[in-house]
Amino acid sequence: MRSFDKILFATDFSESSDHAFEYALTLAKQFNSRLTVLHVINEPVDLRGFYVPHVSFENLEKEIEEGAQKMMEKFCASHLGDWANYQCAIVTGVPWEEILNRAESDQSSCIVLGTQGRSGIDHLLFGSTAERVVRKAHCPVVTVRLP
Repeated sequence: MRSFDKILFATDFSESSDHAFEYALTLAKQFNSRLTVLHVINEPVDLRGFYVPHVSFENLEKEIEEGAQKMMEKFCASHLGDWANYQCAIVTGVPWEEILNRAESDQSSCIVLGTQGRSGIDHLLFGSTAERVVRKAHCPVVTVRLP
């Protein structure tokens, strides 16, 4: 069997992602892999022209990035334990595109991510990041759904 020396784990900090992380960490330990924990901040929606009280649009992007950084620090502190062979990354963009870009640039041997398990109209309207990653990835993808 092929070794997974670089594992990319994508998180949105949801319960589904937390569950999927158990699989990513187990694989990383099994293969002594470098684990990259990636969070993608969705490209911000342009809200100019709308009145939203008490929001400074100039600071909104910075606040979102700072919030994501705090969530990443909390995630790593609570989930990685004594595992030291990892790196964290936060990027902005379209989640499935950024996951694939990172997997390609890192030459990841495997991608692990949770799936929300949407179906029907929800799936049609919102699409599926996991599905797009599975369809377009150049390496194996492990998708994990909450039980």
